Amino acid sequence: MDVLTFRDYCLSLPLTEESTPFDETTLVYKIGGKMYACADMADFRVVAVKCEPDEALRLRELYAEVGPARHFNKQHWNGLRTDGDLPDAFLREQIRNSYRLVLRQNVTPKALRDEISAYVEQHGLPE
Repeated sequence: MDVLTFRDYCLSLPLTEESTPFDETTLVYKIGGKMYACADMADFRVVAVKCEPDEALRLRELYAEVGPARHFNKQHWNGLRTDGDLPDAFLREQIRNSYRLVLRQNVTPKALRDEISAYVEQHGLPE
């Protein structure tokens, strides 16, 4: 996966917001104002995604290209290497899982979460 494919995929997820709050090269993707993915445009080697703690550990054990995300809570965020053997389908799946997790657990108020969830349920998520 390259940075343009990553960007296009994140922006294809319903109601995604793109920003660069940390610096001019770090792309951040949010749903309902909460971050679900980020990566550096200039040095696109790792994508950070949120993950359930048990699943994060399981993926780190299964794949050498998955590890704790740098600069993030190591229990809840994985770093996925884009320059390894991880297929694009796997990367997209982890981005989708992060999107769903953040929507389910972090988006507030509940009315906004319910509104976005209804939209996602009606329109689905791209594979």
